[in-house]
Amino acid sequence: MKVLFHPDREDIHLSSVLYALSDPLRLEVVSQLSRSAERSCGEFEVPIAKSTMSHHVRTLRESGVVQVRSVGTQRLISLRTEDLEARFPGLLTSVLDAYEASERKKEEGAADPS
Repeated sequence: MKVLFHPDREDIHLSSVLYALSDPLRLEVVSQLSRSAERSCGEFEVPIAKSTMSHHVRTLRESGVVQVRSVGTQRLISLRTEDLEARFPGLLTSVLDAYEASERKKEEGAADPS
């Protein structure tokens, strides 16, 4: 099986992380990962094709946001929380808090038809 590239902790750059988190779908994937230990690609609740999901996971992996490990034929994805916290303290928490607050606001707006 192909060896996947993961940057070392010291090679994770802020610009790459922010770029990876700038896409709404990738941000949703990271949000879902923050609520679980790890998931396979097929377990995410996103309305996209498998190939598109693979592209987004690759972007997150190569930026250092996620770790992907192979177990048999499955690839399991998890957040690199410790590495991100060591490099950029509070960044991931701040981004996820802001994202989840905006999602709650959207849901409240959709529920209130006035």
